[in-house]
Amino acid sequence: MRHLLSIDDLGRDGIEEVMALTDSFVEVSNRPIPKVPALRGKTVAWLFYEDSTRTRLSFEAAARRLSADTMNFSVGSSSVKKGESLRDTAQTIQAMGVDAIVVRHGSAGVPWQLTRWLDCAVVNAGDGWHEHPTQALLDCYTLREHFGSLEGRRIAIVGDVKHSRVAGSDVRAFAALGAEVTLVAPPTLLPASLEGWPVQVSHDLDAVLTTTDVAYMLRMQLERQDEALVPSLREFTACFGLTVDRARLLPDHALVMHPGPMNRGIEIAAEVAESTRSVIRQQVSNGVAVRMAVLFLLLGSGRPEPIVTVPEEVAVHG
Repeated sequence: MRHLLSIDDLGRDGIEEVMALTDSFVEVSNRPIPKVPALRGKTVAWLFYEDSTRTRLSFEAAARRLSADTMNFSVGSSSVKKGESLRDTAQTIQAMGVDAIVVRHGSAGVPWQLTRWLDCAVVNAGDGWHEHPTQALLDCYTLREHFGSLEGRRIAIVGDVKHSRVAGSDVRAFAALGAEVTLVAPPTLLPASLEGWPVQVSHDLDAVLTTTDVAYMLRMQLERQDEALVPSLREFTACFGLTVDRARLLPDHALVMHPGPMNRGIEIAAEVAESTRSVIRQQVSNGVAVRMAVLFLLLGSGRPEPIVTVPEEVAVHG
């Protein structure tokens, strides 16, 4: 494994391998001193062109627990403000001796493009509306802890699917592990095309909740919307929000998930987010161990390098 750009890079066997390795790193994280020398001498850099709290801190904690050195990049105080290109910025960082770059960017395809320009490993920490593979991996791991297997489980992904890179990766990962995925959203918040997506679609959240094992709520990404896609947030909540009353429709064993940050009171009620069926905090804590597993597979296992191809639909130019 040379890069992690998409869940498709892994397939079912690769996802299972990450899950198994994560078990070991969960044990490390629970130690009084949660640190191992697995990546001593390696350097990981963060190339984040978008704001992030959970993903960035989680990757930083993962690298440090593996004893890797870290290098932080801030767009606000960098030469990007002077007009430096993505290519020059990335190659400058690589020239400082980094072994892996973790990138988040608002444009789909940037991680693939970086693999053309760089010799170091590249990890996709979110590209545009396209993918967020490590979020999907930590979501799979969290569900695996509760259910043992995702085979045959019914998962409803609810809300702003159109603008969600998490949804793109989660659908691929959940389906690869045998789950049945249903997207629940108004037509305006679904992608223009779902060709190739192994999903069902519903516009009736109440009907779906009664038979689902997992209600995965997505954030209304208002900052990515340049048009009125719902009549109002109040109406969106009334039809597609996981309110206290609506959560009662879920089976007793069902779980509630959210990738964060949450718009409490819009896509999910605060009481539901803090309820006993919510595993939102567990998702965050599992993120560190999952990302430890990913960094170790990239930098510590010495596996042969596969050829990375750039999908035409996500290719960008530097």
